[in-house]
Amino acid sequence: MDPGDPRDPRGEGAQRPRDDDDDAFRYRDDAFEDTGPGRTRAQTYPDDPRFTHGARRADEYDEPDQYEAPVFTEEELEGLDRSGGPRRFLPLEDEPTTLVARYLFPTERYRGEWKRHWIHLSLPLSVGAGATLLLGYLAGFLTRQNIDGMVTVAVLIWLGVISWVAWKVFDWYFDRFILTNKRVMVVNGIVTRKVAMMPLLRVTDMKYEQSALGRMLSYGTFVLESAGQDQALREVKHLPNPNELYLRVVEEMYEPQAVEARLGKDDEGDDA
Repeated sequence: MDPGDPRDPRGEGAQRPRDDDDDAFRYRDDAFEDTGPGRTRAQTYPDDPRFTHGARRADEYDEPDQYEAPVFTEEELEGLDRSGGPRRFLPLEDEPTTLVARYLFPTERYRGEWKRHWIHLSLPLSVGAGATLLLGYLAGFLTRQNIDGMVTVAVLIWLGVISWVAWKVFDWYFDRFILTNKRVMVVNGIVTRKVAMMPLLRVTDMKYEQSALGRMLSYGTFVLESAGQDQALREVKHLPNPNELYLRVVEEMYEPQAVEARLGKDDEGDDA
């Protein structure tokens, strides 16, 4: 074919594939098709879910002017798992026992009383158990030897030991560590009562110590310092739940308003 001859539209040029950017082969997305000057279908039909997918509303990610903390009800909080740590406060009686009430004056508020841990009785109970086994065996041996007078002596010794153990148990029962909004007290003794107290305002330092056994059985020794003076309450041994008791005393010293709020009491008459 001469260069000057016209080309046949059905010839070689007619068999060339169309370009990818041709309108006939281009993917058409209705969401990006103009429906007017400078507008898309997503803008034209904002309420139609077919065209608003992926389109951000004007106020969708706008931050609020002020953060509002979530509010939880008591029912929702009760379902939380609290096994990850100890409870901060164990429930106590609202009113003191008759043993303690006589030592409180009207304007102070009762915060709790504690008996010493049962480990306080470990020595007398061990002595009582050992004496029972030993003197029982001795009494049986003396009986087989027909020494009746010595058997009577062994029984009297056993009764004396058991009486001493009973005295220690009663003394433990009447021994109380007391906390109010003004002071800490220790009351003990059966026949001769001893009452020692220290004002909270004079406590300059406080700590508690726990041995390995104390950590396993939950007891400890409290050490209170007051203006460099040696006080009767300087060391109080075998107090139960020392971490809870420590938190109660510290909160009473530094955050008395928080204690009042938690207990649901007003502040009238509280001049601590």
